[in-house]
Amino acid sequence: MEPRRVLIMGAAGRDFHNFNTVYRDNPAFRVVGFTATQIPNIEGRVYPPELAGSLYPEGIPIFPEEQLPELVGAHRVDTVVFAYSDVSHEYVMHRGSTALAAGADFELLGPNSTMVASSRPVVAITAGRTGSGKSQTTRHVAGILRRHGKTFAVIRHPMPYGNLSAQAVQEYRTMADLGRYDCTIEEREEYEPHLEMGSTVYAGIDYQKILRRAEQEHEVIVWDGGNNDLPFYRPDLHIAVVDPHRPGHELRYHPGETNVRMAHVVVINKVDTAPADNVAQVRAAVTRVNPRATIIEARSPISLSNGFSLSGARALVVEDGPTLTHGDMSFGAGVVVARAQGAAELIDPRPYAVGTIADTFARYPHIGPLLPAMGYGDAQIRELEETINASPADVLVVATPIDLTKIVNVRMPAVRATYRLEEVGQRTIEEALKDRGIV
Repeated sequence: MEPRRVLIMGAAGRDFHNFNTVYRDNPAFRVVGFTATQIPNIEGRVYPPELAGSLYPEGIPIFPEEQLPELVGAHRVDTVVFAYSDVSHEYVMHRGSTALAAGADFELLGPNSTMVASSRPVVAITAGRTGSGKSQTTRHVAGILRRHGKTFAVIRHPMPYGNLSAQAVQEYRTMADLGRYDCTIEEREEYEPHLEMGSTVYAGIDYQKILRRAEQEHEVIVWDGGNNDLPFYRPDLHIAVVDPHRPGHELRYHPGETNVRMAHVVVINKVDTAPADNVAQVRAAVTRVNPRATIIEARSPISLSNGFSLSGARALVVEDGPTLTHGDMSFGAGVVVARAQGAAELIDPRPYAVGTIADTFARYPHIGPLLPAMGYGDAQIRELEETINASPADVLVVATPIDLTKIVNVRMPAVRATYRLEEVGQRTIEEALKDRGIV
Protein backbone atom coordinates (compact mmCIF):
# COMPACT_ATOMS: atom_id res chain seq x y z
CA MET A 1 0.00 0.00 0.00
CA GLU A 2 1.06 3.56 -0.66
CA PRO A 3 1.99 5.49 2.51
CA ARG A 4 -0.69 7.84 3.77
CA ARG A 5 0.23 11.42 2.95
CA VAL A 6 0.10 13.73 5.96
CA LEU A 7 0.30 17.51 6.45
CA ILE A 8 0.85 18.69 10.05
CA MET A 9 -0.51 22.08 11.15
CA GLY A 10 1.64 23.57 13.90
CA ALA A 11 3.52 26.43 15.51
CA ALA A 12 7.03 24.98 16.05
CA GLY A 13 6.26 22.82 19.07
CA ARG A 14 3.54 20.18 19.28
CA ASP A 15 3.79 19.63 15.51
CA PHE A 16 7.44 18.52 15.70
CA HIS A 17 6.72 16.33 18.76
CA ASN A 18 3.82 14.63 16.98
CA PHE A 19 6.07 13.93 14.02
CA ASN A 20 8.88 12.56 16.18
CA THR A 21 6.63 10.23 18.21
CA VAL A 22 4.19 9.01 15.53
CA TYR A 23 5.53 9.54 12.01
CA ARG A 24 9.33 9.56 12.05
CA ASP A 25 10.76 6.29 10.68
CA ASN A 26 7.19 5.06 10.06
CA PRO A 27 6.89 3.87 6.43
CA ALA A 28 3.09 3.76 6.67
CA PHE A 29 3.06 7.57 6.44
CA ARG A 30 4.65 10.25 4.32
CA VAL A 31 4.68 13.70 5.95
CA VAL A 32 4.73 16.14 3.03
CA GLY A 33 5.10 19.27 5.15
CA PHE A 34 4.29 21.34 8.19
CA THR A 35 2.30 24.55 8.24
CA ALA A 36 3.16 27.32 10.71
CA THR A 37 1.23 30.09 12.48
CA GLN A 38 1.00 32.01 15.83
CA ILE A 39 4.76 32.76 16.00
CA PRO A 40 6.43 35.30 13.66
CA ASN A 41 8.97 34.17 11.04
CA ILE A 42 8.88 30.41 11.65
CA GLU A 43 7.56 29.42 8.25
CA GLY A 44 9.82 29.09 5.19
CA ARG A 45 12.26 26.85 7.05
CA VAL A 46 12.91 23.13 6.67
CA TYR A 47 12.63 20.51 9.38
CA PRO A 48 16.17 19.23 8.86
CA PRO A 49 17.02 15.69 7.71
CA GLU A 50 19.13 15.00 10.81
CA LEU A 51 15.94 15.41 12.88
CA ALA A 52 13.47 14.04 10.33
CA GLY A 53 15.12 10.63 9.98
CA SER A 54 16.15 8.34 7.15
CA LEU A 55 12.83 8.57 5.29
CA TYR A 56 13.35 12.30 4.71
CA PRO A 57 16.88 12.83 3.34
CA GLU A 58 15.99 16.36 2.21
CA GLY A 59 14.07 17.26 5.35
CA ILE A 60 10.46 18.45 5.46
CA PRO A 61 9.35 21.91 4.27
CA ILE A 62 7.45 24.32 6.54
CA PHE A 63 4.77 26.42 4.82
CA PRO A 64 2.55 29.33 5.95
CA GLU A 65 -0.80 28.05 7.23
CA GLU A 66 -2.61 30.34 4.80
CA GLN A 67 -1.58 27.99 1.99
CA LEU A 68 -3.41 25.00 3.52
CA PRO A 69 -6.07 24.47 0.79
CA GLU A 70 -3.53 24.70 -2.00
CA LEU A 71 -1.09 22.41 -0.18
CA VAL A 72 -3.72 19.70 0.24
CA GLY A 73 -4.25 19.61 -3.52
CA ALA A 74 -0.68 20.08 -4.65
CA HIS A 75 0.71 17.37 -2.37
CA ARG A 76 -2.25 14.95 -2.59
CA VAL A 77 -2.70 15.12 1.18
CA ASP A 78 -4.80 12.36 2.74
CA THR A 79 -4.82 13.63 6.34
CA VAL A 80 -4.32 17.06 7.92
CA VAL A 81 -3.21 16.75 11.55
CA PHE A 82 -3.91 19.74 13.81
CA ALA A 83 -1.02 20.17 16.24
CA TYR A 84 -0.95 23.45 18.13
CA SER A 85 -2.63 24.86 21.19
CA ASP A 86 -4.45 27.64 23.04
CA VAL A 87 -7.13 28.09 20.40
CA SER A 88 -10.90 27.94 20.72
CA HIS A 89 -12.82 24.85 19.74
CA GLU A 90 -14.50 26.94 17.05
CA TYR A 91 -11.09 27.94 15.69
CA VAL A 92 -10.01 24.29 15.50
CA MET A 93 -13.07 23.29 13.52
CA HIS A 94 -12.77 26.20 11.10
CA ARG A 95 -9.33 24.77 10.25
CA GLY A 96 -10.93 21.35 10.10
CA SER A 97 -13.59 22.59 7.72
CA THR A 98 -10.89 24.10 5.52
CA ALA A 99 -9.05 20.77 5.38
CA LEU A 100 -12.23 18.79 4.73
CA ALA A 101 -13.36 21.14 1.98
CA ALA A 102 -9.98 20.72 0.31
CA GLY A 103 -10.52 16.94 0.29
CA ALA A 104 -8.44 15.72 3.24
CA ASP A 105 -9.32 13.99 6.50
CA PHE A 106 -8.81 16.05 9.66
CA GLU A 107 -7.24 14.52 12.77
CA LEU A 108 -6.13 15.27 16.34
CA LEU A 109 -3.54 12.99 17.96
CA GLY A 110 -4.33 12.11 21.56
CA PRO A 111 -2.18 11.68 24.67
CA ASN A 112 -1.75 7.91 24.35
CA SER A 113 -0.24 8.33 20.89
CA THR A 114 2.18 11.10 21.81
CA MET A 115 3.08 10.94 25.53
CA VAL A 116 6.49 9.40 26.24
CA ALA A 117 6.89 7.18 29.32
CA SER A 118 9.66 7.96 31.80
CA SER A 119 11.62 5.75 34.17
CA ARG A 120 11.34 8.60 36.72
CA PRO A 121 8.26 10.09 38.40
CA VAL A 122 6.81 12.86 36.23
CA VAL A 123 4.95 15.92 37.53
CA ALA A 124 3.23 17.70 34.64
CA ILE A 125 1.99 21.27 35.00
CA THR A 126 -0.40 22.42 32.29
CA ALA A 127 -3.16 25.01 32.00
CA GLY A 128 -6.58 25.76 30.65
CA ARG A 129 -5.31 28.92 28.97
CA THR A 130 -2.02 30.71 28.46
CA GLY A 131 -1.48 33.18 31.30
CA SER A 132 -3.34 31.18 33.97
CA GLY A 133 -0.26 30.96 36.21
CA LYS A 134 1.33 27.73 35.07
CA SER A 135 4.90 29.03 35.34
CA GLN A 136 4.55 30.22 38.93
CA THR A 137 2.91 26.87 39.77
CA THR A 138 5.86 25.06 38.22
CA ARG A 139 8.24 27.12 40.34
CA HIS A 140 6.12 26.31 43.40
CA VAL A 141 6.44 22.58 42.64
CA ALA A 142 10.20 23.00 42.17
CA GLY A 143 10.44 24.62 45.59
CA ILE A 144 8.60 21.73 47.25
CA LEU A 145 10.84 19.13 45.57
CA ARG A 146 13.94 21.07 46.64
CA ARG A 147 12.76 21.24 50.27
CA HIS A 148 12.34 17.46 50.23
CA GLY A 149 15.86 16.96 48.91
CA LYS A 150 14.80 15.67 45.50
CA THR A 151 16.97 16.22 42.45
CA PHE A 152 14.79 17.21 39.52
CA ALA A 153 14.95 18.42 35.95
CA VAL A 154 12.55 21.01 34.57
CA ILE A 155 11.72 20.12 30.97
CA ARG A 156 10.09 23.00 29.21
CA HIS A 157 7.63 22.89 26.30
CA PRO A 158 9.46 23.64 23.01
CA MET A 159 10.13 27.07 21.55
CA PRO A 160 12.46 26.29 18.59
CA TYR A 161 12.49 29.61 16.79
CA GLY A 162 16.07 29.52 15.56
CA ASN A 163 18.39 26.94 13.99
CA LEU A 164 16.45 23.69 14.29
CA SER A 165 19.50 21.45 13.81
CA ALA A 166 21.23 23.11 16.76
CA GLN A 167 18.17 22.98 19.01
CA ALA A 168 17.45 19.23 19.19
CA VAL A 169 18.54 18.94 22.84
CA GLN A 170 19.26 22.02 24.95
CA GLU A 171 20.49 22.02 28.54
CA TYR A 172 20.45 25.20 30.65
CA ARG A 173 22.38 25.29 33.91
CA THR A 174 23.54 28.93 34.11
CA MET A 175 22.46 32.32 32.79
CA ALA A 176 25.33 32.16 30.30
CA ASP A 177 23.51 29.32 28.55
CA LEU A 178 20.73 31.75 27.59
CA GLY A 179 23.23 33.64 25.45
CA ARG A 180 24.86 30.46 24.17
CA TYR A 181 21.54 29.33 22.73
CA ASP A 182 20.63 32.86 21.53
CA CYS A 183 17.31 32.80 23.40
CA THR A 184 14.37 35.01 22.51
CA ILE A 185 12.54 37.06 25.15
CA GLU A 186 9.84 34.39 25.36
CA GLU A 187 12.43 31.68 25.97
CA ARG A 188 14.20 33.79 28.59
CA GLU A 189 10.90 34.40 30.37
CA GLU A 190 10.42 30.67 30.82
CA TYR A 191 14.01 29.58 31.56
CA GLU A 192 15.51 32.42 33.60
CA PRO A 193 13.26 32.16 36.70
CA HIS A 194 14.14 28.46 37.00
CA LEU A 195 17.84 29.18 36.62
CA GLU A 196 17.61 31.86 39.31
CA MET A 197 16.27 29.12 41.64
CA GLY A 198 19.21 26.86 40.79
CA SER A 199 17.19 24.43 38.65
CA THR A 200 18.43 22.73 35.51
CA VAL A 201 16.21 23.28 32.48
CA TYR A 202 15.98 21.18 29.33
CA ALA A 203 14.22 22.08 26.10
CA GLY A 204 14.60 21.65 22.36
CA ILE A 205 12.90 19.55 19.69
CA ASP A 206 13.55 15.84 20.26
CA TYR A 207 11.78 15.27 23.56
CA GLN A 208 12.53 11.57 23.66
CA LYS A 209 16.27 12.29 23.66
CA ILE A 210 15.77 15.18 26.09
CA LEU A 211 13.99 12.90 28.56
CA ARG A 212 16.64 10.20 28.39
CA ARG A 213 19.37 12.74 29.13
CA ALA A 214 17.45 14.26 32.05
CA GLU A 215 16.72 10.84 33.55
CA GLN A 216 20.43 10.10 33.87
CA GLU A 217 21.02 12.42 36.81
CA HIS A 218 17.62 13.52 38.18
CA GLU A 219 15.14 11.73 40.43
CA VAL A 220 12.02 13.59 39.28
CA ILE A 221 10.96 15.08 35.93
CA VAL A 222 8.95 18.30 36.04
CA TRP A 223 7.11 18.96 32.78
CA ASP A 224 6.69 22.73 32.40
CA GLY A 225 4.01 22.73 29.73
CA GLY A 226 3.67 25.80 27.55
CA ASN A 227 0.75 27.38 25.72
CA ASN A 228 -1.74 25.10 27.59
CA ASP A 229 -0.57 22.11 25.53
CA LEU A 230 -0.97 18.48 26.61
CA PRO A 231 1.97 16.90 28.47
CA PHE A 232 4.64 15.37 26.25
CA TYR A 233 5.41 12.87 29.05
CA ARG A 234 3.04 10.48 30.82
CA PRO A 235 2.49 12.11 34.23
CA ASP A 236 2.35 10.48 37.64
CA LEU A 237 0.82 13.74 38.86
CA HIS A 238 -0.93 16.03 36.39
CA ILE A 239 -1.70 19.57 37.58
CA ALA A 240 -3.84 21.91 35.44
CA VAL A 241 -4.12 25.63 36.27
CA VAL A 242 -7.26 27.60 35.39
CA ASP A 243 -7.97 31.32 35.44
CA PRO A 244 -11.18 32.76 36.97
CA HIS A 245 -10.54 36.03 35.16
CA ARG A 246 -11.68 34.11 32.07
CA PRO A 247 -14.56 31.97 33.37
CA GLY A 248 -15.81 29.50 30.80
CA HIS A 249 -12.52 29.40 28.93
CA GLU A 250 -11.52 26.23 30.77
CA LEU A 251 -14.10 24.37 28.64
CA ARG A 252 -13.92 26.37 25.41
CA TYR A 253 -10.28 26.04 24.33
CA HIS A 254 -8.14 23.30 22.84
CA PRO A 255 -6.48 21.44 24.39
CA GLY A 256 -7.00 23.24 27.68
CA GLU A 257 -10.31 21.48 28.23
CA THR A 258 -8.55 18.14 27.78
CA ASN A 259 -6.05 19.12 30.47
CA VAL A 260 -8.87 20.05 32.84
CA ARG A 261 -10.61 16.74 32.19
CA MET A 262 -7.39 14.69 32.59
CA ALA A 263 -5.78 16.40 35.57
CA HIS A 264 -5.38 14.85 39.00
CA VAL A 265 -5.22 18.35 40.52
CA VAL A 266 -6.83 21.54 39.22
CA VAL A 267 -5.51 24.82 40.64
CA ILE A 268 -7.94 27.76 40.45
CA ASN A 269 -5.44 30.61 40.56
CA LYS A 270 -5.83 34.39 41.11
CA VAL A 271 -8.73 34.01 43.55
CA ASP A 272 -7.47 37.17 45.29
CA THR A 273 -8.18 39.38 42.25
CA ALA A 274 -11.04 37.58 40.45
CA PRO A 275 -14.71 38.11 41.38
CA ALA A 276 -16.06 35.44 43.73
CA ASP A 277 -18.81 34.57 41.25
CA ASN A 278 -16.17 33.81 38.63
CA VAL A 279 -14.30 31.51 41.02
CA ALA A 280 -17.53 29.68 41.82
CA GLN A 281 -18.36 29.33 38.12
CA VAL A 282 -14.95 27.84 37.33
CA ARG A 283 -15.12 25.47 40.31
CA ALA A 284 -18.54 24.23 39.20
CA ALA A 285 -17.32 23.65 35.65
CA VAL A 286 -14.26 21.69 36.80
CA THR A 287 -16.33 19.60 39.20
CA ARG A 288 -18.81 18.79 36.44
CA VAL A 289 -16.27 17.51 33.90
CA ASN A 290 -13.66 16.06 36.28
CA PRO A 291 -15.31 15.13 39.59
CA ARG A 292 -12.30 13.02 40.63
CA ALA A 293 -9.87 15.96 40.54
CA THR A 294 -8.60 17.62 43.70
CA ILE A 295 -9.38 21.35 43.43
CA ILE A 296 -6.94 23.77 45.04
CA GLU A 297 -7.53 27.51 45.19
CA ALA A 298 -4.57 29.88 45.13
CA ARG A 299 -3.77 33.54 45.32
CA SER A 300 -1.26 35.26 43.08
CA PRO A 301 0.14 38.06 45.26
CA ILE A 302 2.04 40.76 43.39
CA SER A 303 4.90 42.86 44.71
CA LEU A 304 7.05 45.64 43.28
CA SER A 305 10.83 45.63 43.48
CA ASN A 306 12.35 47.77 46.23
CA GLY A 307 8.93 48.61 47.61
CA PHE A 308 8.48 51.19 44.83
CA SER A 309 5.24 53.19 44.85
CA LEU A 310 3.39 54.00 41.62
CA SER A 311 1.09 56.56 43.28
CA GLY A 312 0.55 59.51 40.95
CA ALA A 313 2.88 58.16 38.23
CA ARG A 314 2.22 57.82 34.52
CA ALA A 315 3.05 54.15 34.08
CA LEU A 316 3.75 52.10 30.98
CA VAL A 317 3.07 48.45 31.79
CA VAL A 318 4.77 45.69 29.82
CA GLU A 319 3.39 42.17 30.25
CA ASP A 320 4.14 38.64 29.04
CA GLY A 321 3.56 38.61 25.27
CA PRO A 322 1.77 35.27 24.68
CA THR A 323 -0.59 35.88 27.60
CA LEU A 324 -1.86 39.02 25.86
CA THR A 325 -1.78 37.79 22.27
CA HIS A 326 -3.16 34.29 21.75
CA GLY A 327 -3.93 34.10 25.49
CA ASP A 328 -6.64 36.77 24.90
CA MET A 329 -5.94 38.64 28.16
CA SER A 330 -6.37 42.42 28.07
CA PHE A 331 -4.46 42.98 31.32
CA GLY A 332 -2.07 41.20 33.66
CA ALA A 333 -0.25 41.52 36.97
CA GLY A 334 1.37 44.84 36.06
CA VAL A 335 -1.97 46.51 35.38
CA VAL A 336 -3.43 45.07 38.61
CA VAL A 337 -0.63 46.44 40.77
CA ALA A 338 -0.51 49.81 38.96
CA ARG A 339 -4.21 50.39 39.54
CA ALA A 340 -4.01 49.17 43.14
CA GLN A 341 -1.19 51.61 43.88
CA GLY A 342 -2.98 54.58 42.39
CA ALA A 343 -1.04 55.23 39.21
CA ALA A 344 -2.26 58.50 37.72
CA GLU A 345 -2.40 57.06 34.19
CA LEU A 346 -1.72 53.85 32.31
CA ILE A 347 0.07 54.95 29.16
CA ASP A 348 -1.42 53.51 25.98
CA PRO A 349 1.60 52.40 23.90
CA ARG A 350 -0.29 52.00 20.64
CA PRO A 351 0.37 55.55 19.32
CA TYR A 352 4.10 54.96 19.81
CA ALA A 353 4.33 51.38 18.50
CA VAL A 354 6.62 50.71 15.55
CA GLY A 355 7.23 47.83 13.14
CA THR A 356 6.09 44.41 14.28
CA ILE A 357 4.96 45.82 17.63
CA ALA A 358 2.38 47.93 15.78
CA ASP A 359 1.49 44.83 13.73
CA THR A 360 0.87 42.91 16.96
CA PHE A 361 -1.63 45.51 18.19
CA ALA A 362 -3.38 45.41 14.82
CA ARG A 363 -3.63 41.61 14.95
CA TYR A 364 -4.80 41.52 18.59
CA PRO A 365 -7.08 44.56 19.02
CA HIS A 366 -8.41 43.31 22.39
CA ILE A 367 -5.13 44.28 24.14
CA GLY A 368 -5.71 47.19 26.49
CA PRO A 369 -3.39 50.08 27.41
CA LEU A 370 -0.32 47.95 28.00
CA LEU A 371 2.57 46.57 25.99
CA PRO A 372 3.12 42.87 25.13
CA ALA A 373 6.77 41.89 25.55
CA MET A 374 7.30 40.65 22.01
CA GLY A 375 10.87 39.66 21.28
CA TYR A 376 11.22 36.78 18.81
CA GLY A 377 14.47 38.15 17.38
CA ASP A 378 16.94 41.02 17.61
CA ALA A 379 14.96 43.25 15.25
CA GLN A 380 11.75 42.86 17.23
CA ILE A 381 13.57 43.49 20.52
CA ARG A 382 14.85 46.78 19.12
CA GLU A 383 11.32 47.71 18.01
CA LEU A 384 10.07 46.96 21.50
CA GLU A 385 12.80 49.20 22.92
CA GLU A 386 11.91 52.01 20.50
CA THR A 387 8.22 51.75 21.39
CA ILE A 388 8.96 51.98 25.12
CA ASN A 389 11.28 54.96 24.80
CA ALA A 390 8.89 56.88 22.54
CA SER A 391 6.18 56.84 25.22
CA PRO A 392 5.77 59.73 27.73
CA ALA A 393 5.74 57.39 30.74
CA ASP A 394 7.34 58.35 34.06
CA VAL A 395 8.03 54.73 34.94
CA LEU A 396 8.11 51.36 33.20
CA VAL A 397 6.38 48.54 35.09
CA VAL A 398 8.00 45.27 34.02
CA ALA A 399 5.50 42.49 34.70
CA THR A 400 7.27 39.87 32.65
CA PRO A 401 8.88 36.82 34.30
CA ILE A 402 12.33 38.28 33.58
CA ASP A 403 13.95 41.66 34.11
CA LEU A 404 13.35 43.11 30.66
CA THR A 405 15.82 45.93 31.28
CA LYS A 406 18.66 43.42 30.94
CA ILE A 407 17.70 43.09 27.28
CA VAL A 408 16.33 46.51 26.30
CA ASN A 409 17.71 49.93 27.19
CA VAL A 410 14.98 52.20 28.55
CA ARG A 411 15.12 55.94 29.22
CA MET A 412 12.82 55.97 32.26
CA PRO A 413 13.06 54.29 35.67
CA ALA A 414 11.84 50.69 35.67
CA VAL A 415 10.36 48.55 38.44
CA ARG A 416 9.55 44.85 38.36
CA ALA A 417 6.20 43.41 39.31
CA THR A 418 6.67 39.83 40.48
CA TYR A 419 4.09 37.27 41.51
CA ARG A 420 4.02 33.85 43.12
CA LEU A 421 1.58 31.06 43.92
CA GLU A 422 0.07 31.06 47.41
CA GLU A 423 -2.35 28.23 48.15
CA VAL A 424 -5.57 28.92 50.05
CA GLY A 425 -7.27 26.35 52.27
CA GLN A 426 -6.28 22.91 53.49
CA ARG A 427 -5.62 21.14 50.19
CA THR A 428 -2.12 21.68 48.86
CA ILE A 429 0.11 20.60 46.00
CA GLU A 430 2.61 19.22 48.52
CA GLU A 431 -0.03 16.84 49.81
CA ALA A 432 -0.76 15.71 46.26
CA LEU A 433 2.94 15.02 45.72
CA LYS A 434 3.05 13.00 48.93
CA ASP A 435 -0.09 11.05 47.98
CA ARG A 436 1.60 9.99 44.74
CA GLY A 437 4.82 8.99 46.51
CA ILE A 438 6.87 11.65 44.71
CA VAL A 439 8.08 13.33 47.92
